[in-house]
Amino acid sequence: MSIEFHQMKFIKSTSLLFIFFCCAEIQGTFAQTSLFSYNHYVNENGDTLNYRLLNPDYNSVRKYPLVVFLHGSGERGNDNEAPLKWGMSEFADEHIMMQYPAFVIAPQCPSDMEWANYDEDETTMTMTLKPSPSKPMELVIALIHHLIAEFPIDTGRIYITGLSMGGHGTYDAIQRNPNLFAAAVPVCGAGDTSRAASIAHIPIWIFHGAEDPAVDPIYSLNMFAALTKAGAHPGFTQYPEVGHFSWLGAYTDPQMLAWLFRQNK
Repeated sequence: MSIEFHQMKFIKSTSLLFIFFCCAEIQGTFAQTSLFSYNHYVNENGDTLNYRLLNPDYNSVRKYPLVVFLHGSGERGNDNEAPLKWGMSEFADEHIMMQYPAFVIAPQCPSDMEWANYDEDETTMTMTLKPSPSKPMELVIALIHHLIAEFPIDTGRIYITGLSMGGHGTYDAIQRNPNLFAAAVPVCGAGDTSRAASIAHIPIWIFHGAEDPAVDPIYSLNMFAALTKAGAHPGFTQYPEVGHFSWLGAYTDPQMLAWLFRQNK
């Protein structure tokens, strides 16, 4: 009976510790994402884009990088909450904010809309950029210019990244605006390989899961090959035995963050 009692006591103590650490982790994540203020951008036509903004401990003496994060299809809507579900808590980590102070924005794509505007041929596994951007992408680019005018942003250090639908959007953004961004990190995305030469000057680090069932890794492999052929030197990370959630590795990779923040046009 005594042994059984101590075993039960040990199990209870272990369970309480597990609950404590889980709650602490959840509270920490919430505290980090709560640092992003709620905002919305309205253009001259009345079109609205919701976004969250993380401010560095900035002053007027210096200028700071701007990181643009494009979420995936599951985070679309108008709650201005879902865009912070994946990836953004890392940027709001106190150690990251101290080491890499930056403005970070996470806009929200409305439901049933897309960041990118491509024609996709599933037979040949190719994407063709359409002439005009999607309305959400048009608003994202306008928002960037609005923030440049409002905050001390270093226009030589504007970075863009996104996952899944946002990975598609990352390629779309840099292919339409090749002189705006200093670096790009597309995660499990796809782009127009025929336009690789136009973005060969942009430092790019591509991430994908080798067993991704949602976005075939061949899209990233093809873009890597096209960029290399165009004279670029892109980074490429393909995680073995990883499906669609390759962003879990990408955004917690300290080497990626160090690489990103040292890029400068």
